[in-house]
Amino acid sequence: MLVVALCGLHGTSQACTRAVYLGANGQVITARSMDWRNDIATNLWIFPRGMDRSGEAGANSLRWTSRYGSVIASGYEVSTTDGVNEAGLAANLLWLVEADYPKPDKDKPGLTVAAWAQYVLDSFATVREAVATLRMEPFTIVTDKVPGEDRLATVHLSLSDATGDSAIFEYIGGRLVIHHDRAYQVMTNSPVFDQQLALDSYWKLIGGTVMLPGTNRAADRFARASFYINAIPQFEDPNLAVASVFSVIRNASVPYGITTPNEPNISSTRWRTVVDHKRKLYFFESALTPNTFWVDLKAIDFNAVTGKTQKLDLGPNQDHTFSGDATAMFRETKPFPFLGLPE
Repeated sequence: MLVVALCGLHGTSQACTRAVYLGANGQVITARSMDWRNDIATNLWIFPRGMDRSGEAGANSLRWTSRYGSVIASGYEVSTTDGVNEAGLAANLLWLVEADYPKPDKDKPGLTVAAWAQYVLDSFATVREAVATLRMEPFTIVTDKVPGEDRLATVHLSLSDATGDSAIFEYIGGRLVIHHDRAYQVMTNSPVFDQQLALDSYWKLIGGTVMLPGTNRAADRFARASFYINAIPQFEDPNLAVASVFSVIRNASVPYGITTPNEPNISSTRWRTVVDHKRKLYFFESALTPNTFWVDLKAIDFNAVTGKTQKLDLGPNQDHTFSGDATAMFRETKPFPFLGLPE
């Protein structure tokens, strides 16, 4: 069975939010929350260039070699759920119950949904590059039922880059739908993205200073994140900008320990990440530790020959405490295998 530690297995209570801040002096900052009912065993990983990859979709699997190094957040040590590469391209996977992937195509190689974000981080420097390739649909996404569940792992993918460009990728009715525009700064879970945009237009007419919806539902989180990510000041100081963006993603988070009756897609925020694209810093904040820390991609050896796969062990429920620059605290570790289908 193929299961992905992504934002939200329907029926086990998941939901997430992603927002992109377009600031002063070309600052671009992407934030996301990861909401999950149980410990998803997230750790941080460093992957160098030159890694040979498989789509883990059986005999007809996509094959590629990583062109860019990356820092990622894993899920259950079988998937990439979030991350940024050395070129400043960020990828975030969020749950989408409406997602419907195409049927397997013998003329196209397969790619496990567990490695969808990693393929993008390995392969592209910008959103535009990724859109140009993915639009041609060079692979078929492969998914399966969650062990112990009668539901498929279904997600959509958001990308943002150092120029402030954004794109949302969704499979609806078996067809790939791409929303590509710098204006697409916010994404949550259901409904599909075009309906999220319609809801956003409604709340813009009301005005965020008058009233904003306050529940944990995806549509309400979208409205709050969309208003605040553009309402916060255009700070010249990048540290103040990062702090302000953190406050936005916290505002769209679900308090720890919260579950909502009759709303199975709502659960506690486990952790949050913030990407400073210009300074190439990857910030991480766990709900169970008192400190925010960061990884400096500029200080990492991503070289295909000398670079090493490394892991930062965050502990059960991400309860290990780190502070400040944690780049030097990673330890060389054999890379995890992406969960997929047997050859």
